[in-house]
Amino acid sequence: MKACVFFECSERIKKALLDMGIDAHSCDLKPGEQGLPNHHQCDFRELLYEPWDMGIFNPDCTYLANSGVRWLINNPERYQKMLEACVIFNVCLDAPIPLIAVENPIQHKYAREFIRKPDQIIQPYHFGDMESKATCLWLKGLPPLMAKYTGGEGIKQSTFKEPPSPERKANRSRTFRGIAEAMARQWGNYLEGLEG
Repeated sequence: MKACVFFECSERIKKALLDMGIDAHSCDLKPGEQGLPNHHQCDFRELLYEPWDMGIFNPDCTYLANSGVRWLINNPERYQKMLEACVIFNVCLDAPIPLIAVENPIQHKYAREFIRKPDQIIQPYHFGDMESKATCLWLKGLPPLMAKYTGGEGIKQSTFKEPPSPERKANRSRTFRGIAEAMARQWGNYLEGLEG
């Protein structure tokens, strides 16, 4: 079993996959934050045609997320960047890999004109992290993730309230550990079942 997590410098999903015994790789323009093996610092398109069994993609959401739609209105330059982001997103979704998951926040209506609806919307608190951050998954060949919890009191919105800093974008884009572990466990077992 061979998997690659694209657009991941945190290496969280890759670590969870490695812990499951999967030959997991990560790819990002930035170096890996945990110093784990199999991190490829390059453009994701350089690795798309490797013989992966599964690809998990976390493309940049700056121009696609509903949270930034107010900056898009009457801004032709930003609209052009949104169109380019839609192309990259669809390259991920249409990659020649049998099992694919593409992750992004809820997208605004302009991006939705070019990108199909997601297959699932999950929350970190569904998987044990007491945080709220709606995360959409577009799936090809993979089953939806099964939630472990329904929520409860004490749920925070730490990523939404992240103060301005040079690290803000990276901090807000990291996959929560519970989601990373659920992806590795559930999709890893699914992949193992297909190969067994």
